[in-house]
Amino acid sequence: MADERKDESLTLLGNAKTKYPTNYDPSVLETFENKHPDNDYFVKFNCPEFTSLCPITGQPDFACITISYVPNIKMVESKSLKLYLYSFRNHGDFHEDCVNKIMKDLIKLMDPKYIEVWGKFTPRGGISIDPYCNYGKAGTKWEKVAENRLFNHDMYPEKVDNR
Repeated sequence: MADERKDESLTLLGNAKTKYPTNYDPSVLETFENKHPDNDYFVKFNCPEFTSLCPITGQPDFACITISYVPNIKMVESKSLKLYLYSFRNHGDFHEDCVNKIMKDLIKLMDPKYIEVWGKFTPRGGISIDPYCNYGKAGTKWEKVAENRLFNHDMYPEKVDNR
C-alpha cells in the first residue's frame, strides 16, 4: 500500500467541521507544493455560483468566476479557494474590484508564473459586466503572454443569451 500521508499544511481538506467565512477573508487560502514546477501547464477553476454585494445598493451580484493559472512552486488548494470565494458573499465591491482582488490575493499567495481571472456577471438592470484581469511574472516569457492575452482578450466573445 502506498504511503498516503496527509500534507500537514492543509487544514481544510478532509475537515468535516468546515466553518464558512461570513466576510471577505483571504487568510482561509492554503497552498501545497507543485510537484511539476519545471512543466508549464494551466490549472483552471470555474466557480459558477459566485456572489458578492453591490457596494452602493447592497443588492446581490451573481457571477461565474474563472481562474486560470500556470503554477510556479505553490498551488492553491481547491477547498480553501472555495471558502475564499464564498467569503465574498457578504462583501460589497464592484465587479471589477472583485476580480482584481481575487487575482492579487492569489498572486500574493502562490507567486504563479501566470494567472488570469474573468468574472462573467449576470445582468442587472439590463446589462452584464464581464471584467477580466491577468498577470505574468515579470522578467519571464509569461510577462509577454499576459500582455498578448490582454490585448487579444475577447476578440471573439461568446454568444450571450441572458446567461
